[in-house]
Amino acid sequence: MTQLRTNEDRLVKIAVQGKVANAYQWAEFEVAHDGKPFALPSTGGIVYNVKTGDSTFGWEGDHIEPGVSAILDEDKRGGRANMGFNFLACVGNKARIVSGDAKKKAGVVTGHHGGVEHVTIDFDDVALQKLNADDKILIEGFGQGLRLLDFPEIKVYNLDPAVLHKMPIRVAAGKTLEVGVTTIVPAELMGSGLGHNNIGTGDYDIMTHDPGAVAKYRLDQLAFGDFVAVTDHDNSYGRTYRKGAVTIGIVVHSNSTLSGHGPGISTLLTSPEPRIKPVLNAGANVGKILKIGRYRSKKS
Repeated sequence: MTQLRTNEDRLVKIAVQGKVANAYQWAEFEVAHDGKPFALPSTGGIVYNVKTGDSTFGWEGDHIEPGVSAILDEDKRGGRANMGFNFLACVGNKARIVSGDAKKKAGVVTGHHGGVEHVTIDFDDVALQKLNADDKILIEGFGQGLRLLDFPEIKVYNLDPAVLHKMPIRVAAGKTLEVGVTTIVPAELMGSGLGHNNIGTGDYDIMTHDPGAVAKYRLDQLAFGDFVAVTDHDNSYGRTYRKGAVTIGIVVHSNSTLSGHGPGISTLLTSPEPRIKPVLNAGANVGKILKIGRYRSKKS
């Protein structure tokens, strides 16, 4: 890990407050990429048994969000206030329950999920058991506008500076950053979310419907909270193909059998030029570095 020079002393910390997002059903049945209909749990709610650090595969669910899903306005998901809630909440930010039996319990933001416009938050089991769907959650939004002073080509999104400094990153030769990731994904496997410019709020999906690609890139080993690299993808101002570009993201939701979908990643770092060098590192997971999710101590 390298202490990178940043502008974090100039960032603005803003409180944003939402609530537990109700569990969502898109349709009575949906149709998988192979033509088979299915009816399974999906986005939203208080998820008790799926946590940061767990596998994104193997669950009887589709687009499952680990921990607690939060939202400001369920009726106007694309409205300015709800998008502001999403934009200002960054990975690693402190979250606090401010109503109900779980009041004062603390958690950590772990990502954004586009489309439903949810913020995902990790809380310990005690908080999850006391939390209810009417409770309010306050987040100390901090991180948007973060810059790497020695690497102006690299854009930073959705990342609390405290997490940045704990990530497996080191400065390498040629003015590049070596970034530890669990998986390196080629450009052609990215699907839903391409072409969107909601880099500060949403995510995009790794397509997992080709068995050969899943085996070759070990996609079935992906876990919630993993840092992953996407090669030849530039997320600077929208998600697009660009030869030589690299994007680093964090896994935010489970696998999906829908065409064009799969585990979702929120953008953290991106460069249109070859300034990021991904390096495989089995420990590259936000749960491990922050001791949350499956890595949270039983005592806590």
